[in-house]
Amino acid sequence: MCKLLRSYERTAERCKESFAEAMQPEKILIRGPNWVGDAVLAIPAMKAVREHFPHAEITLLVRPWVAGLFTSAPFIDKLWSEEKPSGLSDWTRLTIRIRDRRFDLALLLPNSFESALMMFLGGVPRRIGYASDARRWMLTNSIVPSETPRHQVQYYLDIVKIVTTSTEAPSIEIEATNEERANARKLLMTEGISSGAPFLVLNPGAAYGSAKRWHEDRFADVADRLGRELNLRVVLIGSQTEGSIAEEIRRRMKAPAVVLNGKTSLGTLIGVLAESSLMITNDSGPMHVAAALGVPTVAIFGSTDARVTGPCGRRTRVVKHAVECSPCLLRECPIDHRCMMGVTVEDVCKAAKELLTS
Repeated sequence: MCKLLRSYERTAERCKESFAEAMQPEKILIRGPNWVGDAVLAIPAMKAVREHFPHAEITLLVRPWVAGLFTSAPFIDKLWSEEKPSGLSDWTRLTIRIRDRRFDLALLLPNSFESALMMFLGGVPRRIGYASDARRWMLTNSIVPSETPRHQVQYYLDIVKIVTTSTEAPSIEIEATNEERANARKLLMTEGISSGAPFLVLNPGAAYGSAKRWHEDRFADVADRLGRELNLRVVLIGSQTEGSIAEEIRRRMKAPAVVLNGKTSLGTLIGVLAESSLMITNDSGPMHVAAALGVPTVAIFGSTDARVTGPCGRRTRVVKHAVECSPCLLRECPIDHRCMMGVTVEDVCKAAKELLTS
């Protein structure tokens, strides 16, 4: 039995290599993730596709709120932004557009049934993605997700391995454009932060739920301490719906702070992060953007698993307090939020200073 199994595995690997070597697509469609953090973590996979198919025309299809990450990305040729189809007419229009563009290969990074159905109906001859959400029958090459925790970067790279036989993980790093930096500095100047002034960014929100959020009073204390000791201004970022969280932190702080919630497009936010000196953040999309930009990033984890969604980059630190119920992956803590209560102001300040001096 063991010999038969090893023989089967070798045959499967040879078939996979033969499949990858024979594939020479001229037009590739990458269906990108729907959320900013996931989209950042998919960048190494996208770069790997570019490296393996240097002469192919690569189109990236994403939602509009993610598109700002890729407006000047050198690893794609065309950026295609579409809202989620709202009805049959939208579905028909998108399917026809996919069919008309005659893609040879589609790589499906989201796990949704919708993304596979669209490529299937769009007539893309090779469709590769994870065998999840009852969509295996719509894929020409499907992957069974690993049962052991894997970082999301590797999760996306495993899709690419189907067409490249072997994948060395490319860098996750991105760069802000001059325009993004200029727009950020213009906004900061209107808020009282002069050009070239160093500043600390706080990102106290988290879209998934309050279980991922460190407490406002501790963000305020960290901002006051680091701002005073490192001579940094303080800027708070986040969505408009998280504005009350930012305002509560500003109210608790002794030093003045700037609140940019709801005032930045994704492009301007990229510029703000690229111009910053340090970021203190919960597990969130902006955390991944800052880390990919090379900004010193201290990420506070509690309910989520840093082994799977932790920040990637040269200058990152994860701060967490080990408790028996973490990671629980819950939106709201049903008990006393002990994972976050155990992370102290001193823990975060220490991590920030070590990161800046390393």
